[in-house]
Amino acid sequence: MKHTIRDRCIALAGVFQACALVQQIASRGSANSAIIESTLETLFRFDVSSSEDVYAGLANISMGLRTLREQLTSTRNDRDIEITRYVISLLILERGLSRNKRMLETITTRLKETEASLDYFSLSHDNIFARLGEIYKDTISTLGPRVMISGEQPYLDNEHNASKVRALLLAGIRSAVLWRQCGGSRWQILLGRKKYVIACDRLLAEI
Repeated sequence: MKHTIRDRCIALAGVFQACALVQQIASRGSANSAIIESTLETLFRFDVSSSEDVYAGLANISMGLRTLREQLTSTRNDRDIEITRYVISLLILERGLSRNKRMLETITTRLKETEASLDYFSLSHDNIFARLGEIYKDTISTLGPRVMISGEQPYLDNEHNASKVRALLLAGIRSAVLWRQCGGSRWQILLGRKKYVIACDRLLAEI
């Protein structure tokens, strides 16, 4: 896969999109179902030729591109600290996952088993959310440190919402893996902020 700023920007936007959806569910109790589905679909695209193909088009990552741009262009006081915290947590967890080949194999196997269930259930079915949530709970959440989710307690206590959140965090990890494969690093974000903003603008203009 090419290591271009375009590819890295798309992949990083995938992480931000998953985290923004998690924030909405935790604070409002819901999020756009179509965007949730397109985000979760990335978990089942195993063999792709480009980062854009992982998301099946730029339109499916537009929320993430806008969120990424807003975070990069906001002042420290205006930046959404929650989303930043979630993103950093996922990038740290992905680094731990990248060193655990057995866990990577387990996740891939279980995702393929879940994919077979899509012949009977839609991606937005409770059973699929539950299965994806269990994959995250049994694997990524054991790596530590855990992603601490902030929000309204009634929404956080709802098991259906909890499964959605875990499923979206798993999708965020998938995008974090892609970002690293494209040559992404945290130093790159700090030192190359302007390049990412320009890439976001160009990608959004294509939608």
